[in-house]
Amino acid sequence: MSSNKEMYLAFRGQIFEALDPEAVQKMSRKELESQIQSAVDLLATGYQRPITSMMKTGLVKSLIDELFGLGPLQPLVEDQSITDIMVNGPNNIFYERHGKVHKSDLTFVNEEQLLAIAKRIASRVGRRVDELSPTVDARLEDGSRVNIVIPPIALDGTSVSIRKFREQNIGFEDLIEFGSMSMDMARVLMIASRCRMNVLISGGTGSGKTTLLNALSQYIAEDERIVTIEDAAELRLQQPNLVRLETRTSSIEQTGEVTQRDLVINALRMRPDRIILGECRGAEAFEMLQAMNTGHDGSMSTLHANTPRDAIARVESMVMMANLNQPLEAIRRTIVSAVQLVVQVNRLRDGSRKITSISEIVGLEGDSVVMEEIYRFRYDDSEYGEAVKGEYVTNGIMQRSELVKKAQFFGLYKDLMASFTGR
Repeated sequence: MSSNKEMYLAFRGQIFEALDPEAVQKMSRKELESQIQSAVDLLATGYQRPITSMMKTGLVKSLIDELFGLGPLQPLVEDQSITDIMVNGPNNIFYERHGKVHKSDLTFVNEEQLLAIAKRIASRVGRRVDELSPTVDARLEDGSRVNIVIPPIALDGTSVSIRKFREQNIGFEDLIEFGSMSMDMARVLMIASRCRMNVLISGGTGSGKTTLLNALSQYIAEDERIVTIEDAAELRLQQPNLVRLETRTSSIEQTGEVTQRDLVINALRMRPDRIILGECRGAEAFEMLQAMNTGHDGSMSTLHANTPRDAIARVESMVMMANLNQPLEAIRRTIVSAVQLVVQVNRLRDGSRKITSISEIVGLEGDSVVMEEIYRFRYDDSEYGEAVKGEYVTNGIMQRSELVKKAQFFGLYKDLMASFTGR
């Protein structure tokens, strides 16, 4: 392995030194590939040990990947079964496939190569990463999200995290097939989306919150005006009357920053029927709750929390970040009147992603927010194996439920009740 790395370094240094950057910019990929192939063939004749044609082909591909793509990461980017790529320095590359994390045999030749590729990723999307600005959060051309942290902040070498963009839309049918929810749960969520319920999707990193939000959005009527707000655009809504907004970090002069809170405030002036916030993580939570309370029914957002009750506590904390000096009781009353459904998604120990709870907020009792769990995933503790086993259970739904009232208003009451009677 070390001899292959030495060979790659030797060829790479000579070929890259001979390349004219301006000429490379004007060349097509095919032309450059032909030139590099000729250079590799020429250098191979004078190399200290024999080089097979397969090794030459691999060398050419690696050099092209470094010039046009993401270097050693390119094979992982092209693999459709891989969802996340994590780089912890030049010698430690990990990837996630089917919910499980694996260590890759691929490595960068050195920290300089990794840092150069990280800087190129940032520059392609109009961002910069250097000692003055050592972190960057951006979106690649294909929609994948990327986060970069470089030394001295990253102690063991440059860190790159890529959340890959899925080409295909995952709908409720796919989630049922994956075992992420039951058919009855899908019907309840579909009706909640159609009936303009305000929904929070709660879960951990990589649990499938955005995937579920995308699936829910497929049941929004085409005559509704929707405004989406995200840090890095991941949502793929198909409705015709759609405005997509994305935040912007500050420039080198520390000016021009546009936060999610700014965009939510601006969205209220755009006559939206629904506002969809990709992820709620700060002071924008207050404006989001106000929007839900003032005629923008059917608004949705995701947030990081481990349980539905933790999600409510997290919203309380985020509203406090807005520095409005509101008493906690007033904040809780706002949450209760704004949010109607909390959907909890979790990634389990076997890598599977499941909706573990669908809860409705029914009111305030003293200082506590009262929640009614409509569906939950009940673990089977009797059989502890590699795969997590269990079943989706329900205690039914109350007739005073807001979901029942809205289903009656939208003419979907019979469909909703069928989810609990099994018919």
